[in-house]
Amino acid sequence: MSSLDQGLPFGATTTQGGIGAKRGATLALLSFAQLIIALDINIVFVALPEIGAGLGFSGQTLQWVVSAYTVFTGGFLLFGGRAADLIGQRRIFIFALWLYALSSLVGGLAWSPEIIIAARAVQGIGGAFLFPATLSLINRLFARSSTSMCCWLASPSSPHLPSFRAIPSGTSTATSICRAR
Repeated sequence: MSSLDQGLPFGATTTQGGIGAKRGATLALLSFAQLIIALDINIVFVALPEIGAGLGFSGQTLQWVVSAYTVFTGGFLLFGGRAADLIGQRRIFIFALWLYALSSLVGGLAWSPEIIIAARAVQGIGGAFLFPATLSLINRLFARSSTSMCCWLASPSSPHLPSFRAIPSGTSTATSICRAR
């Protein structure tokens, strides 16, 4: 049976565990993209006091650094999913990663409160495009591989875990589930 008959990308080979090297790297990249989305919502809370002091935010406007990201992510999520369906998951995934990276760079180099809020809004749009593209790529590329789905669902970057306090238990669960298969 060829790799195409098994649902593998062209040229990928399977190993004893059922996941080829290319598929494992793909799963790692997609899991990392999920981690970026989940982490970026929460990580800004740590730096919020320094952002406020460094850019001259008032106490009332500092919350916009967080809100711009979450509002634009939620607002464009359906649009991102539809774009992934129409244009293609891989194209939207790559576009969203570039959008995310460039807006992160602008946000890191921000010189005024307006610039960082705009950069966070663009990051939110990037997250709204990245999230559905990532999920649909995982579903399409790993639909037949129960081991990879178990590992992804139990990984700390999965959106199914309630918080990052579950990283040790998620890692141990992923390790034991993957070894059991």
